[in-house]
Amino acid sequence: MNKLPLQTRVQILQMLCEGSSMRSISRITGASINTVSKLLIDAGLACARFHDETVRGVTAKAVQCDEIWSFSYAKQKNVKFAKAAPEAAGDVWTWTALDADSKLIVSWHVGDRSQHTGISFMGDLKARLANRVQLTTDGHKAYLKAVAAVDFDADYAMLNKIFATDYAGAGRYSPPKCIGAIKNPIMGNPDPDLINTSFVERQNLTMRMSMRRFTRLTNAFSKKFENHCHALALYFVFYNFCRVHKTLGATPAMAAGLVDKVLKMTDVVALIDAANPVPAVRGPYKKAAEISN
Repeated sequence: MNKLPLQTRVQILQMLCEGSSMRSISRITGASINTVSKLLIDAGLACARFHDETVRGVTAKAVQCDEIWSFSYAKQKNVKFAKAAPEAAGDVWTWTALDADSKLIVSWHVGDRSQHTGISFMGDLKARLANRVQLTTDGHKAYLKAVAAVDFDADYAMLNKIFATDYAGAGRYSPPKCIGAIKNPIMGNPDPDLINTSFVERQNLTMRMSMRRFTRLTNAFSKKFENHCHALALYFVFYNFCRVHKTLGATPAMAAGLVDKVLKMTDVVALIDAANPVPAVRGPYKKAAEISN
């Protein structure tokens, strides 16, 4: 079974987490696009399992939640015009929950923006926390039903931002201008000073900068929903365990007490190899392998 050298696999995974497109990675490393895609799939599966098993029992004070938009195959409004569009084509929302102190991504979920996705997301977040927290979300109404549906024991508040509908300098791709915000306590006794979503929104910007498929106005968007999820699983392990946060001087996972060292991309490769062990060599091939060794 042929396998890329360790350094090449490390380089590919590193580039996937630093904003390079799959085809540019293929050109730079000399690996075929199919090889890059296969490595992404293997990494995504291994990283999703690692996150699920490791990010448990998180002790946090304040957790911020938000959703970030992207799309798979085609934007929702264009799916009906697309030929042979897969079932998962259209708008894709990534829900994230971030610990405001350690900057750890505690939970993430990919789906639409409905309350059903919100319930799955909140249920997963609740299962990963070790204590009662202050929870802050934006004004998306799906959060209200999701928090209630999973019986989330938290001091919960919404931050409802007010955006200008018309202002000088607005253009087609200009973001709306925030002209104010209303802190709205929903449940428990939330501390007004902790009602904030700035950290998780800044992390959303990091996501757009770190994954090429999130870059707007390009043709680098995800063509397959499954690969979109694999890229996210790889990115969140990289962000939580490998990428040193400049303000903290440590990785978010270290700051949260989940690990005691910075993981390297070679450790991610080791996760992939552990999940995909090389089959034992048998028959005449075994003898040839022993001779070559």
